[in-house]
Amino acid sequence: THFQSLKGYAPTLILAVAVIITAMILAGAYKSKFNKQVTISVTGLAEKSFASDLIVWRGEYQRKSLDLKAAYALIKNDESNVKQYLKSNEIKENEIVFSSIDIEKEFDVKRNDEGKQIATVFAGYKLTQKVTVESKEIDRVEVVSREVTKLIESGIEISSLEPSYYYTKLSELKIDLLAKASADAKKRAETIAVNSGGKLGKILKADMGVFQITAPNSNEDFSYGGTFNTSSKNKKASITIRINYAIK
Repeated sequence: THFQSLKGYAPTLILAVAVIITAMILAGAYKSKFNKQVTISVTGLAEKSFASDLIVWRGEYQRKSLDLKAAYALIKNDESNVKQYLKSNEIKENEIVFSSIDIEKEFDVKRNDEGKQIATVFAGYKLTQKVTVESKEIDRVEVVSREVTKLIESGIEISSLEPSYYYTKLSELKIDLLAKASADAKKRAETIAVNSGGKLGKILKADMGVFQITAPNSNEDFSYGGTFNTSSKNKKASITIRINYAIK
């Protein structure tokens, strides 16, 4: 019959179809290979030096006494004198913050001739208070931070910490640096593309790198999370951006 005659050609037909399908697959792979997008990845860098516009200074003073009320009265008097000193040096009252008073019991350890502890004896109360000044008047606060120890002459046991310096316009600075880093990356990519006989295409991917703030001419180590210097009044900010471009 006609069906039986076709049946005899079935293996040949199957083989032919398989050959056609294989050829189509190979042609598609060949086309995909030569249509693969050519890309280039570059890193742009931007840096800027700037001066801090905010200073934070902290000081600390203590009083000790066997009587808690007496110690408290002394440290509250110290608070009043410290505030008066700061205001006399043109520090505004709204720039001054006093912490709560920390109270700690102190004990002396008694030992025998062999050095073994045999008893502890109450030695009194130690009260500690901190004062913080936050201001944009950097030069003025720097002077206060250096000269506040003059209060020791009046019986106030105050210690001065090194000031910390900040910049209040970091968001604007970061945006400006990102724009400059992007322009730097594009310039690098265009140079590479032209030298290789191509033409720069669209951006395929962009990743911002670490935003760093360091002291100028310092040897501060790079940090994956970003270094943020607060010890230097003058600073240098830097940022990187990695951009992947298509090449035409």
